[in-house]
Amino acid sequence: MSSSIQTVGVIGAGVIGASWTALFLAKGLKVIVTDPAPGAEAKLRDYLQEYCSEVPNATVAPAACLKNYTFVRDIEPYLGSLDLIQENGPERLDFKRRLFAQLDAKTPPHILIASSSSGLPSSEFVTECSNNPSRILIGHPFNPPHLVPLVEVVPHPGTSQDYVTGAYNFYKSLDKEPVVVHQETPGFIANRLQAAICAEAYSLVSRGIVSAEDLDKTVTSGLGLRWALTGPIMTNTLGGGGDFTHFMDHLGPALKSWLDDMAVNKFDLGSEDQVNGLKKNVNRWISQVDLKKVEGHRDLLLANLVKGKLDQTANQ
Repeated sequence: MSSSIQTVGVIGAGVIGASWTALFLAKGLKVIVTDPAPGAEAKLRDYLQEYCSEVPNATVAPAACLKNYTFVRDIEPYLGSLDLIQENGPERLDFKRRLFAQLDAKTPPHILIASSSSGLPSSEFVTECSNNPSRILIGHPFNPPHLVPLVEVVPHPGTSQDYVTGAYNFYKSLDKEPVVVHQETPGFIANRLQAAICAEAYSLVSRGIVSAEDLDKTVTSGLGLRWALTGPIMTNTLGGGGDFTHFMDHLGPALKSWLDDMAVNKFDLGSEDQVNGLKKNVNRWISQVDLKKVEGHRDLLLANLVKGKLDQTANQ
């Protein structure tokens, strides 16, 4: 399917939609973009001018990218000419139900329709689709999509395996690293992992055990460096001398004691006092930081890291 995809429809040109558009264009695809927000067209062009050049292993020069997309106010007249749709609308169930019913009814029945939804499973918004809901699934990226390779491919129970395979192959053709989530679960995979570590981070900071700045440094200077190369399971295996069983047998009791303590000191997102205290602690640090500079530095290092990993994979 990926080889036959030449024109992609991008619905929603916010942060995620604009980033997807930069990736698609840099990889040689034609893109039709729509977004009803005031000023969306100008914002998208500014974004593409800045970020198309950052896509790792781009196959199209930035100047050419800007000539290969069309911004439209109404995408309906173009639906018949699209090979794939990447939806990036609001995380509202009522909105997605209406939108996907329209897309399903107005597009040829073989066209794959993917949603960038970060939490809503597609089974909840295909309920009004009667043309071919089996071609609808989640293609959830990690922000920013033009740099971070991860895409979570999450089918609903009625999604055809052919479309799961097609989505996987399409994202793979863009140098993404797709993973297939076999069962719908709230938040999918990456956001659940992120929520778990953030919950403990919030607890440690709010209890005064570590500053917000040093908490982040613990991840960026330690855990994050290893996890960018070997995930937690492989890191544990290597930590066990190449034997995951040995790791679990050796550190299992300690892990249990840590998890027990974490459960006792769990951060309560429903506690106004705890949440306000955390905000004050974090904002004290963030107010002294140049966020634009942090973001730019992050994106530069991300692009170099991703390109390095792609080059390594190609040479294996």
